[in-house]
Amino acid sequence: MRNKGLITTLTIIIAVICGYHLFLTYISNGVQDKAVAYATTGGKLNELKRQHYLDSVWRAPVFGPLTYRQVRESQLGEGLDLKGGMHVTLEVSPVEIVRAMSGNSKDPAFNTALAQAQEAQKVNSGTPFTTLFGQDYQRLAPSKPLATIFANTTNKSRGIDINSTNEKVIAAINKEVEEAIDRSFNILRTRVDKFGVNQPSIQRVKGTGRLQIELPGVDNPERVRKLLQGQAKLEFWEVWAQQEVGPYLVQLDQALATKEKAEAAAKTPAAAGAPAAAATATAGDTTSLAAQLAKKNPAAKGAGADSATASQKVGPLARLLTMPGRLGVALRDTARMNALLRSPEAKAILPPNLALLWSVKPTVVDRQEYLELNPIKKTRDGQAPVAGEVVADARQDYDQSGHPEVSMSMNPSGAKKWQRMTAANIGRQVGIVLDDYVYSDPVVQGEIAGGNTSISGNFSIEEAQDLANVLKAGKLPAPTRIVEEAVVGPSLGKEAINQGLYSSLAGLLIIMAFMAVYYGRAGLVADAALLFNMFLILGVLAAFQTALTLPGIAGLILVIASSVDANVLIFERIREELNHGHNLTDAINAGYSRAFSAIFDSNVTTMLIAVILGFFGTGPVQNFAITLGIGVLTSFLSAVFVSRLIIEALVKGKEISKISFSTFLSRNLFQNVNFDIVGKRKIAYIFSSAVIVIGFVLMYLQGGPNLGVDFTGGRAYVIDFNKNMVASDVANQLRPAFKSAGIEVKQYGAPTRLRVTTSYLATDESQTADKTVLTALNQGLSKFSADAPAIKSTSKVGATIADDIKRTSVLSLGLTLLGIFVYVLFRFEKWQYSMAAVIALFHDALLVIASYPIARAFGVNYEMDQIFVAAVLSIIGFSMNDTVVIYDRVREYLRENPKLTFAQVVNPALNSTFSRTMITFTTVFLVVLVLYIFGGETLRSFSFAMMIGIIFGTYSSLFIATPIILDTYGKKEERERLAAGEDVVDLTGGTPKLSRSTVG
Repeated sequence: MRNKGLITTLTIIIAVICGYHLFLTYISNGVQDKAVAYATTGGKLNELKRQHYLDSVWRAPVFGPLTYRQVRESQLGEGLDLKGGMHVTLEVSPVEIVRAMSGNSKDPAFNTALAQAQEAQKVNSGTPFTTLFGQDYQRLAPSKPLATIFANTTNKSRGIDINSTNEKVIAAINKEVEEAIDRSFNILRTRVDKFGVNQPSIQRVKGTGRLQIELPGVDNPERVRKLLQGQAKLEFWEVWAQQEVGPYLVQLDQALATKEKAEAAAKTPAAAGAPAAAATATAGDTTSLAAQLAKKNPAAKGAGADSATASQKVGPLARLLTMPGRLGVALRDTARMNALLRSPEAKAILPPNLALLWSVKPTVVDRQEYLELNPIKKTRDGQAPVAGEVVADARQDYDQSGHPEVSMSMNPSGAKKWQRMTAANIGRQVGIVLDDYVYSDPVVQGEIAGGNTSISGNFSIEEAQDLANVLKAGKLPAPTRIVEEAVVGPSLGKEAINQGLYSSLAGLLIIMAFMAVYYGRAGLVADAALLFNMFLILGVLAAFQTALTLPGIAGLILVIASSVDANVLIFERIREELNHGHNLTDAINAGYSRAFSAIFDSNVTTMLIAVILGFFGTGPVQNFAITLGIGVLTSFLSAVFVSRLIIEALVKGKEISKISFSTFLSRNLFQNVNFDIVGKRKIAYIFSSAVIVIGFVLMYLQGGPNLGVDFTGGRAYVIDFNKNMVASDVANQLRPAFKSAGIEVKQYGAPTRLRVTTSYLATDESQTADKTVLTALNQGLSKFSADAPAIKSTSKVGATIADDIKRTSVLSLGLTLLGIFVYVLFRFEKWQYSMAAVIALFHDALLVIASYPIARAFGVNYEMDQIFVAAVLSIIGFSMNDTVVIYDRVREYLRENPKLTFAQVVNPALNSTFSRTMITFTTVFLVVLVLYIFGGETLRSFSFAMMIGIIFGTYSSLFIATPIILDTYGKKEERERLAAGEDVVDLTGGTPKLSRSTVG
């Protein structure tokens, strides 16, 4: 093997990186186990106590210098379907942005165009809203330019004047919409980060105004909805001087110390000897706090809550205020400080116009992280002197020294307010507050007129850019609405983990046992490579901080099964070489060499599918694609290179075999196969056509395909009962509550669990509609109150996002087929090969789709959803692998025997690869069958589609793909050779035994 040293080194480096991240996962899980043990009393887990433990070690070293936070960020995470939590897709509405840029124009054509564009986007979600608006306005007011509406003082800085063309105005609106979405992203990211969940995720959906947010472990969906859909509140406040607020804090500390002393005295037994008060006689001495606040010096080092010495010198407030030079606490103590500030003593002592607000990010002093408390001076009516809506623009800039700063401008009304505020606060601080968090508190150097000012601070460029975004946003620049939502209960997540774990282990064990039984010691080498492949996949997922989900587990199982295919190809080639009399070393070299092109081609086509799914898919489909793509790369490394390193090490310097490639069970299996496969092609054509026609006729009679909410829009609920339920009975009770809207109720994994899907108010994506549907559901379920119905998960897909999913699904399928057509044409140099491959793959997709209404006619009812699309594209990849292997053998025969025609080699090629085809079919089918049985209801439709697809994919590779080439190219070639006077032997009726010298 060439470059053995380089490959070995690269493999070791990758393995070390993967091992490192998986070990961090082990460390992180250990910390979480300790948290559970700490918070469990009498077999009952106290969730608040568990979270307090995790917060306390969040920035504490848990593995060498690595803190729990760093370890947690590097571990293999669990998706919402495995852990429970909430997934939300938000859409930023551009309507209010356009309306605001127009100065809330009352122009009839403008407002009619806005309304019509909103309606048009419901059925044409792929076209940007601004494009639809521009088209509608042009139609309604062809002689009135958009500039007459949008040319105003605010838009002058955006390049719009009275002479601007409609195209220029639309371009400026598009730019503002894009910036608004970016500002919304930054604001929501801050909110999500402050929500208090581990590993929150927020990302922008490519090419749309949508934001995807995942919050693992949340148990209050209503709070999340309010958090995400409420518009941000930006305010400018006056700030108390530290010496002004000091006396109040000293007084509060004294009161808290007195309270602490009394509580300690109450807990001290009277028989302790000395008076109880003696132990805490100096607990109320707050001299150090007063000195600290007056001089802006830190309290004595080590004055934390755990210091016995400090507890005898200062009160509980002073023990927490340990930030050097500022009013702040160690990050780990913020929860305790919040509790003190919420105490009755604080409410009684602190003035009503004092609000202590946290800074938005911690400050590091002497390697300790502190969070500062900012004493904001509230007004009597609670209204800020200057609010965020007066900010006209803000941008990141640089001061005279080249340090990053923020330049800000205000509208005329805001400029006057700002001038009055700065004039009254020269030499004092002004707090810039967003959502009750202080982003900056600059010192006013002088009265600022005109509304233009600069904010300087210890900013990085990124921080200055973020602050500019915050200032420019003020509040969310446009309303957001939830267009997709899924809430998964923790009990379902635990169940999903067990199902995924069992199916993965069972599938892995079945394949390993099969390979060992079929290939002997070589099978054990393949098993070792397979385990190494699993190790690499999980390690890479952890390294890239990709959470493992149920669809990801499905992708993992598929990778496990298909990765064996590379070893099967290699081992079957080696067996052929051994049967032709080559010695073991030559057979191994030839086997790996001859199998390489087929393995490479099949991996490229699978990677193509993973890339397309990853680019166009969202949520679960994207996770499936990521796992599949990583698996393709690691499988290629482990099967082609790692297994060869092991095998060559076993036979190094030996002609006597230390390794076998067959057992007594498989030695003569699939030997001398001689089927007239292409001779039966017309029967296959008729059979396939009949199945497809029957399936689509049944689909028509059933009222169309059984599409899931992903494609139709609507809401779905998984409900547990305390006894077995009849789905039709529940549906009959729910139908009146849903006002006879579309409803489907079916068993979901267990007789006591049902899944309710409804189109009731599907086009209304508001929170009001969500509550209305939920109320209707509970009303219908009230008839079964004795059966204790409990909603375990919910999901919602809006009509617009459903349209997008349908569009991207069709686009994904089309691009996959186009990409395969181009790649096959490039590799095999004849368009007939590409056309036959695409026809066969399209045939597979149609057969899988047709199988659903056929199964439905027999009482097996599965929905077609996003995961179904992933299954269809996976089937295309599996089928293409088979087809490429056959094409590769045909090409090999023709290249080594130029006198033979396609018609002469087609049956020999099909028969010589028959053993590999059947072994791959058996291993993949068994694994998917295990997934179907143990993988849980979530993946039932996926595994059903995969089972059907694997059967028909194998069938089409043999009876459709290659025979079509014979009918389009092979016969033509044969006629041309006959016309040229060449002798042509018809081999389509069987497979004569060809000598090694003939076929190479």
